[in-house]
Amino acid sequence: MRGHIRKRGQNSWEIKFEVERTDGKRQTRYKSFKGTRREAHAELSRLLVQAQTGGFVDPDKLTLAGYARARVAHWRATGIVGAKGAERYSELVEYQLTPFLGTRLLQKLRSDDVEVWHTHLLTRGRLDGTGGLSTRTVGHAHKLLKRVLRDAARSGLVLKNVAAEVKAPKIVAPEMRILSPRQVKDLPAMLAGRDIWAPAVVALFTGMRRGELLALRWPDVDLAGKTIRIHAALEQTVAHGTRFKDTKTKSGVRVIALPEIVVETLREHHRQQLEMRLALGLGKAPHDALVFPAPGTERLWNPDVFSGLWKDVETELRLGVSFHALRHTHASQLIAAGVPITEIAHRLGHASPTTTLSIYAHLFRKDDSKAAAAINAALT
Repeated sequence: MRGHIRKRGQNSWEIKFEVERTDGKRQTRYKSFKGTRREAHAELSRLLVQAQTGGFVDPDKLTLAGYARARVAHWRATGIVGAKGAERYSELVEYQLTPFLGTRLLQKLRSDDVEVWHTHLLTRGRLDGTGGLSTRTVGHAHKLLKRVLRDAARSGLVLKNVAAEVKAPKIVAPEMRILSPRQVKDLPAMLAGRDIWAPAVVALFTGMRRGELLALRWPDVDLAGKTIRIHAALEQTVAHGTRFKDTKTKSGVRVIALPEIVVETLREHHRQQLEMRLALGLGKAPHDALVFPAPGTERLWNPDVFSGLWKDVETELRLGVSFHALRHTHASQLIAAGVPITEIAHRLGHASPTTTLSIYAHLFRKDDSKAAAAINAALT
């Protein structure tokens, strides 16, 4: 099969290629493409391979579900998104996009279709038929559709990104639940003797994410210098199981200072690990041993199993918070203490202080009653 490209404008090309019809005859197809000449040639090669292997789909017959699945697979294969992100995108495609818009032809999708889709998800989008989805979930689904259609517009498959013309529903975030000051003080003693004790204390007083905690190795811990170096995390996916990955953002690679309670907790935790190894006759631990392996083993602690254990303990103790709430609690302590926002962002591993503000804006709203009192005093 043959094909070639023709320049149409600045970084704009017309790709011409042949496909074989079901009756054995060949038919010429055209496609607009934006990018460099090298990228246009690469796209032509890809289309020719699809045509030869029967994988080419006429743009006029391309469904939204088919195209969305292909884009997610492409993003995953090229490293644009990681395994966990691709898994989440695939869930959104299959459970939120496909049931309602999946069979819609890509080129026939309109902005009012997107609006009706939002209403459907918000009122009866749950798979079990019990009601609608949260505004946050609908927002994530809309963001994915917008990204898929952006690629379609760039490739000339659609004239415009109709999802960009429609605003996602305003997110109504549930009230952030954190530990009370009394619970913060009592938690170490409440968890004493439990497998969750040491990682929970470290999370509460450092703000580390679950994945960062479970990926921590002893060479990353400097008890004499009272610091921890964070440079990896654990992720759990259906395709790859539990494995190491890079931190969530580049800013996630960081060194944070440890308060005394964390230093003492880690020293005691290390001592208990050594005693367990001696009791089991395992000898000296590897130099790069995990700080928090699965209880009684040297294996990675499955993140979902870890969260399940926390849920059991939290329910028993009636704490009323998720494990991630320990991170929020730590952030609230720093804000209440007047720590500069830039330092809080660094400690939490946020990409920028703007991210920190977007999550914890409500905690920065100080009581200004003293200002009002001063004005009243000045007027009397």
